[in-house]
Amino acid sequence: METKDYLAYIVHQIHSTVVATVDDAGLPVTCAIDIMDYDDSSLYFLTAKGKRFYDRLKKKGFVALTGMKGESTMSCVAVSLRGKIRELGPERLEQLFEKNPYMYEIYPDAPARSALTVFQIYEGTGEWFDLSKKPLERSSFAFGGAAEVKHGYYVTDKCIGCKLCYSKCPTKCIDIRVKPVVIHPENCVHCGNCFEICPARAVIKLG
Repeated sequence: METKDYLAYIVHQIHSTVVATVDDAGLPVTCAIDIMDYDDSSLYFLTAKGKRFYDRLKKKGFVALTGMKGESTMSCVAVSLRGKIRELGPERLEQLFEKNPYMYEIYPDAPARSALTVFQIYEGTGEWFDLSKKPLERSSFAFGGAAEVKHGYYVTDKCIGCKLCYSKCPTKCIDIRVKPVVIHPENCVHCGNCFEICPARAVIKLG
């Protein structure tokens, strides 16, 4: 999938996400926010200027969010991202209402909608995690010019080929036919078993 596909999935398949911000004491605060639109490199949502959520957005300029789709854990796709935000004001407001017509029921007229303002998540990184597939699938992405951040584990040339890492890997995503062994990141759950058991300390934690 390309970055735009991940952003489109958040808007069209998940839509309602849990967004995290930080308060004045440095403590995390979460709230449910609908992500209403996207383009090639950003996401858009709105909020009312009278909310504390708005104050936190303005002060910190950064959000993290997670959205999930699935009827159970093992049928679930989760997308998480974090990124920089900026306020666009009434720009795109009409467009967001047209694409999300349920908003007309919440804010039925222009005077009511005057409290609303649009925000753009314009730069950030994200991660895709799909438990509905066997083996599970994960990937990372970046948008708006941000550098992609790699997480997980990597095996260096210190590997002695003992295969102990494979014995503890829950998804068996380690290719032990080669030396050094190779961890396939798209199937890794980041449990850290390989890192803990490696006697040669050949496994490095990324990110």
